[in-house]
Parts: sequence; C-alpha cells; structure tokens
Amino acid sequence: MGNLVWTVLGTGSGLAAQSAARSVIKKLWVLATGKQPPANPLSPHVALAEAVGWAVVSGALVGVVRMLATRQAAKFYEKSAGHLPKKMQDVSA
Repeated sequence: MGNLVWTVLGTGSGLAAQSAARSVIKKLWVLATGKQPPANPLSPHVALAEAVGWAVVSGALVGVVRMLATRQAAKFYEKSAGHLPKKMQDVSA
C-alpha cells in the first residue's frame, strides 16, 4: 500500500466523519439552545456570543471526530499493509 492509498483512505474517512458530525452537531445545538445554528456566524447580524459559541463547539467536535476517524483509518491501513503510513509513523521521539 502506498501514499496514494493512504491519502484516499485518510482523507475520505475524515471527510465522511466531518459530514456526519456536522449533522449531529446541528441537532445538538437545536436541543441545547432551542434555535437553529447561525447560518453565517461571520455576519455582524449574528450575536457575537452565538457566533463564538457555534465556532467553538462545532470546530472542536468536528476536529475530534475527524481525528478519531483518521486514527481508525490508520489502524485499518496498518492491519492491511503491516505498517503505518509514513505520515502516521511515531513522531514523538
């Protein structure tokens, strides 16, 4: 397995997870606030607290979900290829 396979696998899993996460985050936002999330948090017509809250919550949760999906994809790659992709090899040394 090569770099192209990892690129497709890693990117695809991350994008799929991001899409699913956004749907769940929107539903959670409605449950928590009783309102739809801001359509455009960059607009000055959206209250600053609401825009910042949406940015923090959605950004953090999407980031965590993408990270988890990429980790799972790396485990699958390692099981199939016998090693982690070069970009995922231990860099904590």
